[in-house]
Amino acid sequence: MKSLWKKCIASVLLMGGLVSLQAAQAAAPQQNLQGKTVVLVHGAFADGSSWDKVIPLLEARGLHVVAVQNPLSSLAQDAAATKRVIDAQNGPVVLVGHSWGGAVISEAGNDDKVKALVYVAAFAPDNGQSINDMLKGKPAPVWAAELQKDSAGFLTLSNKGIFDDFAQDLPPAQRRLVAATQGPWFSGCIDDKVSTAAWHAKPSWFVVTDKDRMIDPHLQDAMAGAIGAKVTHADASHVVMLSEPKVVADTIIAAASKAQ
Repeated sequence: MKSLWKKCIASVLLMGGLVSLQAAQAAAPQQNLQGKTVVLVHGAFADGSSWDKVIPLLEARGLHVVAVQNPLSSLAQDAAATKRVIDAQNGPVVLVGHSWGGAVISEAGNDDKVKALVYVAAFAPDNGQSINDMLKGKPAPVWAAELQKDSAGFLTLSNKGIFDDFAQDLPPAQRRLVAATQGPWFSGCIDDKVSTAAWHAKPSWFVVTDKDRMIDPHLQDAMAGAIGAKVTHADASHVVMLSEPKVVADTIIAAASKAQ
């Protein structure tokens, strides 16, 4: 009986120790990332507000965050807008691009301040490569029929394109907001070629969106493999930063933790 009683006490003490250890681990302070900056580059049919759910999560970890407002007029002009933001920062920069923004960060990310690149459901062209080059020989995406071109050659997506293909996992009210605030994208951007792709020299992370109807998830996987990125898969649409902001924030935080 005494032996059984001792075993029971030992078991309780062991369990209590495990609980205390788990509690201590949960209460352990997170790495403070103060002094580092995240520069967020939006994609086509969007603007800087597309990051509004991710920004608070990053700031809660001590990161300074700036969202670029791209003109969406050419690779050169969007890269120039991004470089101006990078130039204004102090300390190491994590450069993040969504969709078309992936081409922009590939071009603008060669700045010495940029220590890491994060591609979010994005294109990652190589040296001398355009998005059109990457898509050559592939069937036209379903959303291509929903493109509308204005007199200056800028493209927008119809409400149907936004609702069904761009942001299909958002609540209807939010999809309407995305449609109303989309940024027109110049049609010539698809042929603009990256000069020197920054991912050759910078560590990269990639969020692959498994329900993406804008950029094929298989293509995203192939690009992530080609650039040697650390990959996170998200069960989300193209606008993962709105539907699964924590997944995106966690990936950016992982990159920031390594950036020196």
